[in-house]
Amino acid sequence: MEIQDIRLEGLVRIGPNDALIVIDMQNDFLPGGRLPVAEGDTIIPGINLLLEKFRTKDIPIIFTQDWHPKDHLSFASMHEGKSPYDPITGHGIGPILWPDHCVQGTEGANFAPRLNTVYATMILRKGHHQTIDSYSAFLENDKETETGLQSFLKSIGVKRVYLCGLALDYCVFYSAIDARNFEFEVYYIIDLTKPVNSPENSVATAISKMKEKRVFFIRSDQILDY
Repeated sequence: MEIQDIRLEGLVRIGPNDALIVIDMQNDFLPGGRLPVAEGDTIIPGINLLLEKFRTKDIPIIFTQDWHPKDHLSFASMHEGKSPYDPITGHGIGPILWPDHCVQGTEGANFAPRLNTVYATMILRKGHHQTIDSYSAFLENDKETETGLQSFLKSIGVKRVYLCGLALDYCVFYSAIDARNFEFEVYYIIDLTKPVNSPENSVATAISKMKEKRVFFIRSDQILDY
């Protein structure tokens, strides 16, 4: 299953029990960054248009931000003889190692300058524990430590979330899976994300698992005002 094989849902109207979650649109994930996602910058204008649509209806908008200490164990530099993208398994780390990226307080950790973060209801920083990585906006990679997002969303009555950002096969994918496990209805905005494509089958695996979890796929132009 690849991107072009995904069956899209029909038109959807946003409503008062919805939230938009924009995942990790940070400089290090854009071309020229430490862990660039190919064409990751090209989705910024579309995300900004969507932000306007949700903002005008006063619907919660959450931005997530990778926020790693400089000695984070997901970095290949912390493992002698290892290189970025080498496989690794460990409690809360893996399945692969990364270049040093999104280190706390650095320019690489900052949001893309053209992204309209002024519309944020919440900015959630994740991955700040030195020994645990955090792909998902909801649950860190030990599968035990919650970020607090699901409690916040449920406290304000959110039942359906829309996801976009970087990257398709990692942080957006894991956020979609965990959102479903926390019993949210999930719409994955397929034109406002880009993949890492590592390992080779990562996109197909992510799409297959999301379909199994009944994640809905949609394009941004199918999302209508209510």
